[in-house]
Amino acid sequence: MSERAWYRSFYWRIAIGFIACVAALLVVQSLLFFWLADRDGGAFGVRSPQHLAAVVASDLSSALESDPALDIHAYVREHFSRAPQRIVVTMADGRTFRNRTFDAPNWPPRAGRRGRSRLFPSSPIVVDDRTLGEVIVLGTRPPTPSLVTSLVEYGPTLALTGVVLLVVGTTLMAFFVFRPVRSRLRELQRAAEAIGGGQTSVRANESGGDEVADLAAAFNRMAADLDARARELAHSDRVRRQLLADVSHELMTPLTAIRGYLETLSMPEAVRDPEARDRYLRIVAEEGQRLEAIAGDLLDLARLEGGGTTLDLQPVAVATLFDRAGARQGTVLAEKRVTLDVAIGAGADQVQADERRLEQVIQNLVANAVRHTPAGGRIELSADRVDGGRIRLRVRDSGPGIPLEHLPRVFDRFYRVEAARDHATGGSGLGLSIVRAIVHAHGGTVSAANAPTGGAQFDVLLDTPDPTENASTPSAQRV
Repeated sequence: MSERAWYRSFYWRIAIGFIACVAALLVVQSLLFFWLADRDGGAFGVRSPQHLAAVVASDLSSALESDPALDIHAYVREHFSRAPQRIVVTMADGRTFRNRTFDAPNWPPRAGRRGRSRLFPSSPIVVDDRTLGEVIVLGTRPPTPSLVTSLVEYGPTLALTGVVLLVVGTTLMAFFVFRPVRSRLRELQRAAEAIGGGQTSVRANESGGDEVADLAAAFNRMAADLDARARELAHSDRVRRQLLADVSHELMTPLTAIRGYLETLSMPEAVRDPEARDRYLRIVAEEGQRLEAIAGDLLDLARLEGGGTTLDLQPVAVATLFDRAGARQGTVLAEKRVTLDVAIGAGADQVQADERRLEQVIQNLVANAVRHTPAGGRIELSADRVDGGRIRLRVRDSGPGIPLEHLPRVFDRFYRVEAARDHATGGSGLGLSIVRAIVHAHGGTVSAANAPTGGAQFDVLLDTPDPTENASTPSAQRV
């Protein structure tokens, strides 16, 4: 898994979004609190009682100068009711006005004007050099609002603002953070349901670069693996069905012949000639041997492809393999007047292999070449070292070659280039399949092609012996 940038992580997106939302909430509420505090008490609460008295007196003096008939009660309540201090306006005619309703047990003070001035901060109301009254502030210092008072005063506004900010913040987070993730998760869910329904080619969207993208990538890898396995199973099932059909077809011909001849021989009146009877018995025996050969080849191929064979790897002399192949096919070569040429290049005299199995490869290839080489033809066996240090064993004949459309399938089970050939004239159809299985078990490769000069050629590439390995100590390899 590749290292992603931290800011693309879904975890950090949620964390950053949450922190930003809380920070915005605190900042806005703090600003709102300061604004409310300044609006309600900034003009009064931060001032001293003496200063506040002077401000209120000056304001009333200006108002009365502009409007001698001013409603002082309404004016004081309208302009100074939000002041945290208690303010009393006492006029010369004895009228008294308060900025709001409150109890004043020590009011009116018993002392005279000068006594009141010394008892509470006060300031005269002067209009045209005439003193019309005075403003008295009950208290010698600005009041400190209690927690309960602050909550009662500002709590509802701040709470409403906080709720609105939370709704807006969570809505933005849901739209910009969770909505895209939810969409991608729903798409991943639909892909999983499609996979469960057998649509192994469906893939999820891997965009985003976060944990959901990693999950989608892991899901796609799983889906690709399931798709590959499903294709392999389907292919294996087709191969199995084809193999059953091929085996049934290959076994049916000799079994039919054996049954027919045995039924004929069971009727004494049908075969009265002893020579004919002997010939029929000989045919039955030959067909039985062919059945045994087919069954043996099938078992051998199954062990090779199923990993049930142990190879005894050791240096093998190539000349010995070629000599044995020529000796085994000597009778047929003589009857068809086919020449067998052998050529072994420098450094290609030994190969690392299981001698018995590699001899089986050479024998099958030579037998195949003999079948396809016309009378008076030529078969060449050669060995040389190729690039990469491997040994190439080549079997080339002078026959008609292999049609191009058949080249990809010459190693398939029971496949014959000439449809007219049967197991009696073209072998069991398993020889080249066994060749491929043995070579692959050795870690080598085998290929078929048409030689430039005509005829077919088969190349087997195998490893050379390790010069540091003791030839007398073979290594076992289970395949």
